[in-house]
Amino acid sequence: MSPTAQTTASTRRVVFPFTAIVGQEEMKLALLLNVIDPKIGGVMIMGDRGTGKSTTIRALADLLPEISVVANDPFNSDPGDPDLMSDEVRQMLEQGAEIPTVPKKVQMVDLPLGATEDRVCGTIDIEKALSEGVKAFEPGLLAKANRGILYVDEVNLLDDHLVDVLLDSAASGWNTVEREGISIRHPARFVLVGSGNPEEGELRPQLLDRFGMHAEIHTVKEPALRVQIVEQRSEFDQNPPGFLEKYQSEQEALQQKIVNAQNLLPQVTSDYDLRVKISEICSELDVDGLRGDIVTNRAAKALTALEGRTEVTVDDIRRVITLCLRHRLRKDPLESIDSGYKVEKAFARVFGVELPESDAAQKNGTGQKLGARS
Repeated sequence: MSPTAQTTASTRRVVFPFTAIVGQEEMKLALLLNVIDPKIGGVMIMGDRGTGKSTTIRALADLLPEISVVANDPFNSDPGDPDLMSDEVRQMLEQGAEIPTVPKKVQMVDLPLGATEDRVCGTIDIEKALSEGVKAFEPGLLAKANRGILYVDEVNLLDDHLVDVLLDSAASGWNTVEREGISIRHPARFVLVGSGNPEEGELRPQLLDRFGMHAEIHTVKEPALRVQIVEQRSEFDQNPPGFLEKYQSEQEALQQKIVNAQNLLPQVTSDYDLRVKISEICSELDVDGLRGDIVTNRAAKALTALEGRTEVTVDDIRRVITLCLRHRLRKDPLESIDSGYKVEKAFARVFGVELPESDAAQKNGTGQKLGARS
């Protein structure tokens, strides 16, 4: 293989295709909705080890269409949106300068557990600032993640202070670094995805509440499905290009569906009566704050857009409400009922609908939840 061909092959890492992933519908739905509307606030994925959490998130980043970025810009600035461009690019724009752009794959940034705050937020070179009189900023992972996906595996083991920093940036869309009287800020709007294993401890409730959605995933129990997953993985490992080709058309169709949904989202409307009922459910479940109401409304609209419609239905709300509220309920250590089931029960009462038998049978939290049935 020639050096050039080798470089090309190594820069394009082969990733398991998103459309080939079997099961885990709840996690896939939550990730897709966050990509359509990043303001939902990210996803916390809690589940058993070896259930394909990292595989699915990498597959999602690989699936997303290319974005247009300002050439040689460390912040992936958007040439058309002032909220997503660095101060330098904005100044160039105000001066009427020509801004060169290049297409780029959506970045997926992995945050290692041992990362320091400097590595995450970026650092200011004080010596250079004093001697040369310039703001010498070394961008961190938040700069790299702008307009992309920031993935934190084992987020429940990450230092609470760092989780706070990530959540603040994700919520405001900006990262500010202050040192010795010098202040620098840059856009940092990304989809924050955290994953973890509940056996290793939960996140503090106030941090958990800041994640827009919470997907719970379980090991597939059905033997036939397990065999299918194992065989697929083996087929992919033996011949990645051939496996990718098999799913090429499905991948392209889903990519187009995401682009259409992003364009359609501003036109989606939700009836006032439905919005009142969402708030009624949040109130009945004693959810603290208003994040639950806001996220549920956003997620229902994103799902409507994903399916190519412009009017939110009761069924759209049913499919997202557990994902949006399950982690916001107050924990009672003596209660054996799963929090997802409590959300389903409140939904059924407020909207006056019957819970399907399969849901009623799962009140002890053993099976797949609402997000799965589409």
